[in-house]
Amino acid sequence: MSSKSSDAAGTILIVGASRGIGHAMAARFLAKGWHVIGTVRTGVRSDLHALADDYDGQVDIETLDINEPEQIRGLRDRLSGTTLDILFVNAGTTTHDEHVPIGRVSTEEFTRVMVTNALSPMRAIEALQDLVPADGLIGAMSSGQGSISNNETGMREVYRGSKAALNMFMRSFAAREPKPGRAMVLMAPGWIRTALGGPDAPLAIEEAVPKVVDVLLSRRGKPGLRFLDREGSTVPW
Repeated sequence: MSSKSSDAAGTILIVGASRGIGHAMAARFLAKGWHVIGTVRTGVRSDLHALADDYDGQVDIETLDINEPEQIRGLRDRLSGTTLDILFVNAGTTTHDEHVPIGRVSTEEFTRVMVTNALSPMRAIEALQDLVPADGLIGAMSSGQGSISNNETGMREVYRGSKAALNMFMRSFAAREPKPGRAMVLMAPGWIRTALGGPDAPLAIEEAVPKVVDVLLSRRGKPGLRFLDREGSTVPW
């Protein structure tokens, strides 16, 4: 498989692009000349709609609640015949209280975070992956907190577990790929100031997301799954 030039623009589907990191990724790809298909959870006007106004004809907005399997199937049907040079699942959630140890987490909270961060992203990838050609890229937003090796503090335990589960499920997905397989990235962007990351995060979206996009583009056409941070460095599993 030949390496695709990172300068060549194409079409990216960003699942979860209404605000925060997903919206910033969409803006960055648009600035590079890409066509962006972005999903929002409801039809209510979002930051992505404003981007669509600024980039006439370059943005398609789809409504998707990633936790609703029938909506994933509906999106797949609507995109039939579309070639996705990059499929990236950004949608996710966090825990309500990072200090609650795993043994005291409610079943409802555990299920909410695990389904949103691990099961639903893989359902979307499994449903949409046939739209991604052999030289395309499939990615998902993981976290450095999904690294088992690097966990020396505990806290945010359900969130950590959900991202570790996502990593494992992506490893399984990649293992089922015909060899040499497509390029795949699990991205650990760092702690970023967003609605989910909170105001105490050290990184601004403007400094982190351009690096995230550059790493994804650098992996195009390079077979195999990598767990990478925004600098392109490998994160321990």
